[in-house]
Amino acid sequence: MDVKIVGIASDHAGFALKQFVKQYLEEKGIAYKDYGTYSEESCDYSDFGHALARGIEEGEVYPGIAICGSGEGINMTLNKHQSIRAGLCWIPEIAHLIRQHNDANVLVMPGRFIETDMAAKIMDEFFATDFEGGRHARRIAKIPVQ
Repeated sequence: MDVKIVGIASDHAGFALKQFVKQYLEEKGIAYKDYGTYSEESCDYSDFGHALARGIEEGEVYPGIAICGSGEGINMTLNKHQSIRAGLCWIPEIAHLIRQHNDANVLVMPGRFIETDMAAKIMDEFFATDFEGGRHARRIAKIPVQ
């Protein structure tokens, strides 16, 4: 995967795991842009999901990592954007498949359901996996609403 600057976003429930993601990226020498939230104070995942999606759409960042409590809310928000293909991952095998088959441009993780060691394995797999293309490209082309 060609990484530009990784965009990251979370709500309050994903904030702690997002702090770990920042540490992980720093240790790997990967630049990132943090779209918020910036504390554990209650907030709305949609605000930060939309900000991250716009960053990807505008070419500021690629790819993205997003986190909320279950991962579901921020994932739904991100996927409302036509050019975003966000996938919710809780094991590395899912991260592999969302890259290989779906050319996912946002990795979503459930902050309340995975530990940091699993998050690191998931991110390792996400960054290490390339899009396979072929029949999958045809399928991806059919995702946007025309």
